[in-house]
Amino acid sequence: MKILIKFMLALGVSITLPCIMAKAADKIAVINNVTRIIEQNAPSVILNQQGNIDSLIQYFQYTTKSLKDDISGLSEAQLQFSPGEGKWSIGQCLEHIIRSESLLFEMAKKELGKAPQPNRKNEVKSTDQGLINMMTDRSQKFQAPKELQPTGKYKDSKVAIKDFLAAREPVLLYIKNANIDDLRNHISDYPTGVVDGYQNLLFIAAHCARHTKQIEEVLADPNFPKK
Repeated sequence: MKILIKFMLALGVSITLPCIMAKAADKIAVINNVTRIIEQNAPSVILNQQGNIDSLIQYFQYTTKSLKDDISGLSEAQLQFSPGEGKWSIGQCLEHIIRSESLLFEMAKKELGKAPQPNRKNEVKSTDQGLINMMTDRSQKFQAPKELQPTGKYKDSKVAIKDFLAAREPVLLYIKNANIDDLRNHISDYPTGVVDGYQNLLFIAAHCARHTKQIEEVLADPNFPKK
């Protein structure tokens, strides 16, 4: 849980700092305003906005396909190319995604294992799309916790894809067997705000989407190896 708190603190700095500075009576208004700005200025993709199990699965499938399409067939040189000092290579991005996938899933399950709190559902202020937009907004960069820093493990895109699919498989199985009402009735408190169990799981796929965008930034670098 400590790792997730670090993770959320990094991602939520633009929300938590204004809240700390605001008066208690103004905090909800600050969060709502930040959420509105994010939703307006960081458009992203969600295939089905019904907010049900099928739409959650579809978003996972969408992010899986996007990642696979971007990295399939890349050479070792392409995986290891860094666009600049301190910037991750595609291989490093992949390692971070895969390591985070399993960790975030375990933490989501832990939250969903707690008692439901349907009486707190009205405390969830961010929409599902708002969460996706916040996560995939690459205009703000964050430092990953050291536990999720990549080590340069991947030199073969096929191996990376295999490991990614293996990490994602139990997440999809869990979602397919989940009950939407139960997911929505589980409430979690994070530095970025209050979310429900559905959004805890959605966060995993949105995190993948965020770093898939980072991979696409590397692919677009003018110095990216041609082979």
